[in-house]
Amino acid sequence: MDELSQALSRIREDVRQTQAYPVQSGAGLVKLDVMENPYRLPEALQRLLGERLGRVALNRYPAEGTQQLAAALARHAQLPAEGYGLTLGNGSDELISLLSLAVARPGAVIMSPLPSFVMYGISAQYQHLRFVGVPLRPDFELDEAAMLDAIATEQPALLYLSHPNNPTGNLWDETVIERLIEAAPGLVVLDEAYQPFAERDGLALMQRHPKVLVMRTMSKFGLAGVRIGYLMGRRELVDQVEKLRPPFNVSVLNAEAALFALEHEAVYAEQAAALRAERERLHAALQQLRGVQVFPSQGNMLLVRVPDAAAVFAGLKARGVLIKNVSGLHPLLQQCLRITIGTPVENQTLLAALQAALEALTLS
Repeated sequence: MDELSQALSRIREDVRQTQAYPVQSGAGLVKLDVMENPYRLPEALQRLLGERLGRVALNRYPAEGTQQLAAALARHAQLPAEGYGLTLGNGSDELISLLSLAVARPGAVIMSPLPSFVMYGISAQYQHLRFVGVPLRPDFELDEAAMLDAIATEQPALLYLSHPNNPTGNLWDETVIERLIEAAPGLVVLDEAYQPFAERDGLALMQRHPKVLVMRTMSKFGLAGVRIGYLMGRRELVDQVEKLRPPFNVSVLNAEAALFALEHEAVYAEQAAALRAERERLHAALQQLRGVQVFPSQGNMLLVRVPDAAAVFAGLKARGVLIKNVSGLHPLLQQCLRITIGTPVENQTLLAALQAALEALTLS
């Protein structure tokens, strides 16, 4: 065995056999594939932010800045001050990894409805935990009976409920969610990555049920490049995750940029309102296209079913529009594509490209 092969043999076999999380290149394309906020800050605020970041002490490790950010996020989220805590992650992905690590013991199970965010299962696998996915109904609503049966049988240490769900975009029935929370023996995490676009959130559920943690990200808020996730809940639970958090996981630049954004949160609220309006306009327009089934959404994305997802995806890309082909992620997503809500101009470009791709499919 040569030196490189010997070194590779020391890496876990399950890691060697998996693929890295795929990230598509959007260079030169209208990028509507990963639920980013398409709006940048106004130029005046860009200049102010640049000046502010220029004054950051890059020679120092993060400390006070991240503490200030945690406090600012707690105020922004209207987290109750008494008895509750908040911890920061390098995006939600890191928090998901820390949660898996927190419950990692022999026989522990992590559970989620499926289809949902793929990182729940990936993170469980890397901690040698068993992941149990429970299929949604064909309309992408929770299958309450199946979920309750799985909870009773598997006794999950951690249950994820994406709220709203990704990639389907829908916000599940809160009464069903609460019954699942009541049945769950372990932690329940409401993943609210898309909260800025939804008509309700899970803070009341968190306050009624001490086992519930609420996870959010600033990525959909408008700071996808800054990588800030945060986890909220009863202080006793959050403190356990905080023990596992790397001490300097959020850079001083990221923390300062996030603080700046929260000081100008009205700008981001206006952007979210514009995207919600565009979502409804795009939903109505997609309903008019022959061969397209569009599903309800409370996120900044729309899930559509088309006659041939691979061909339509390729047709859109050839016409300069990049979306996400999710048809291979789960049987319930057969022939489905996920479209991020863009600016009015981007959405018009998408509609024209989609119409042309569908017509080309009909003629072929």
